[in-house]
Amino acid sequence: MGADSQHEQALLDDYLRHIATEKRLAERTQLLYLHDLQRLFELASAEGLAPSAAQNFHLRAWVAKLHAGGASPRTLALTLSVWRGWYAWLGVHGHIAANPCTGLRPPKRAQTLPKALAVDEAITLADYACQQAENASATAAALAWRDAAMVELLYGSGLRVAELVNLDVQASSAGEAAGRGWVDSAAAEVHVQGKGSKRRSAPVGSKSLAALQRYAALRAELQPKEGEMALFLGARGARISVAVIWQVLKKLSLASGLPMRVHAHVLRHSFASHLLQSSGDLRAVQELLGHANIRTTQIYTRLDFQHLAQTYDAAHPRAKK
Repeated sequence: MGADSQHEQALLDDYLRHIATEKRLAERTQLLYLHDLQRLFELASAEGLAPSAAQNFHLRAWVAKLHAGGASPRTLALTLSVWRGWYAWLGVHGHIAANPCTGLRPPKRAQTLPKALAVDEAITLADYACQQAENASATAAALAWRDAAMVELLYGSGLRVAELVNLDVQASSAGEAAGRGWVDSAAAEVHVQGKGSKRRSAPVGSKSLAALQRYAALRAELQPKEGEMALFLGARGARISVAVIWQVLKKLSLASGLPMRVHAHVLRHSFASHLLQSSGDLRAVQELLGHANIRTTQIYTRLDFQHLAQTYDAAHPRAKK
């Protein structure tokens, strides 16, 4: 290894120590950084170039090469982020004059529409969960009403699955400080902390309140641990996990006869899509979902257009083949 190569490797080692000890990135994230930076070193080496000497046109060509090799836009965006951070660190420490990643953008990702249930499908799932709870044996009723209440809240209030997991039985200063939420049954509202530590309130419908009331009366049968504040309990009386919620929804959706396996985000998408179809009020849907940027919410206008297009195809005489 030549002196230049040793110098570049020493810089890389210093940077890896920086992200581990100063930035305190997770071990898995550190491995991803190492992988992307080793790729940068390999691309530079193939052209007989020191990575720290690379210019904007080099990086642009390397991104194009990776894209042509099958790297997805998402992968390239993450790779560019790692490279940008590396060159920024080199600049701070005086090893380069300017960041060669400046102005580089990954290829645009194809925007995929979120999956959403039809209105009758969502109602079928929620009704099925409640019917199962109504017909459950005495020993199974607590879990059945827990599952029904979770479905009702996910679809009726548009909660993220993490927000559902973090609901407590009541408001508390400790819970609020930890980013947890609660249901105010008297006001028919649920209070949660979403992404970016942003708090919001969403209405809770009568069906959700009824299921919650039935579950609350049986919650003690799930033997909550001493001092456990979680509203929804899983095994051994502890706060329910995301994995368990996914299993519950998969089981209910298959048993109810729906044509797809439902997960929590499908119910959130359905909540947003159905509200937009009925009201057309994009700003209101944005607030209810807790989106910081309305552009995130605008994807549901495309879902709404699909709904309208299907109606047109089915009903308009000029649309029929």
